Amino acid sequence: MEDLPEPLATALAAYERHLASERDLSAHTVRAYVGDVQGMLEHAAALGHTDLRTLDLRALRSWLAKQQTLGKARSTMARRATAVRVFTAWAQRTGRADADPGASLGTPKAHKPLPPALNAAEARQLLEAAAVHADDGSAVGRRDVAILELLYATGIRVGELCGLDVDDVDRGRRVVRVFGKGRKERTVPYGVPADRAIGLWLETGRPELFRPGSGAAMFLGARGARIDQRAVRTLVHSRLAEVPDVPDMGPHGLRHTAATHLLEGGADLRTVQEMLGHASLSTTQIYTHVTTDRLRQAYRLAHPRA
Repeated sequence: MEDLPEPLATALAAYERHLASERDLSAHTVRAYVGDVQGMLEHAAALGHTDLRTLDLRALRSWLAKQQTLGKARSTMARRATAVRVFTAWAQRTGRADADPGASLGTPKAHKPLPPALNAAEARQLLEAAAVHADDGSAVGRRDVAILELLYATGIRVGELCGLDVDDVDRGRRVVRVFGKGRKERTVPYGVPADRAIGLWLETGRPELFRPGSGAAMFLGARGARIDQRAVRTLVHSRLAEVPDVPDMGPHGLRHTAATHLLEGGADLRTVQEMLGHASLSTTQIYTHVTTDRLRQAYRLAHPRA
C-alpha cells in the first residue's frame, strides 16, 4: 500500500479492516479481495487518480483491459471485477466516493468448454445399441430408439422433447414443432431413420403404455405419464455406456453432436441457429471451434506437409 497515494492507501486500509472485522471474512479471503482492489488502485493511480472521488468507469475498464492483455484467465478477470465492484459500492456507501463506477463494470464471462461430441461412427453405434434393446419388442425399447433418433436428428433440448405432444410431430413433412425458451415456437426437420423409429413407437409402442391419464404426450413413461427429463437422461447415459471408448454425456451432448455434424456437413450457421433455437448467432458460433479443431486434426493426419 506504500506505493499508493495517501488517500487511496488510507481507503484501502479501512476496507481491509471492514472485511476482517465487520464482515468477518477469513484471512485468506481478505488477502485475495485486498490484493485485487490494490491492483486496480495502482492502475488508477498511474492514470492520475489520487482520490476515490475521481475514480471513474473509464479507469476501471482500462484496468480490466490490462488484465486481458496480461493473459489473465476469464475466471480470474471475473473474480477481480467482482472484488472491485464490491469495493466501489462500499466506498460510496461509506461516503468515501460520490458515485459507484463499479456498478456499471461488466464481468467477463468465464469460458465454458463445450462437452464432447460423438463422431458419426459413435453416433451410429449409440443408435444401434438402442435398437438391440428394442429387438425384444417391448414398448419401452421402441420408445427409447425413437427418443435417441429424434434427439440426434434435431438437436432439440431434453425439455423440448419431453414437452412434445403427438400433434407436434408432422410425419408427412417430417418436421417437429417445439416450444423453446420463452415459449418461442420453431419447426425442426428430421430424417428418415428418425421417422421410421417414430412410426414404430406411435403404432406399436405408445398404445401399450397409454393410460387414461396419458393425454396427448408424445413420449410416455413406463406407467403411462408424460416422460420426464430424468428418465431421458438415464436412457442416454445407459445406452452410451454400451458403446466402447466414448465419453459419457447426457441429452445435451447429443444436441452438441447434432450441431457439430450439421456444420461439418456444410450447414451454415444461420440454419443451425434456427434449428437449435438460439436467440443469438454468437451462441451458435461456439460450435465452429469444435469443427475447426477436427479439421486441424484431419489435416495433421492426412496432409503430407502437415
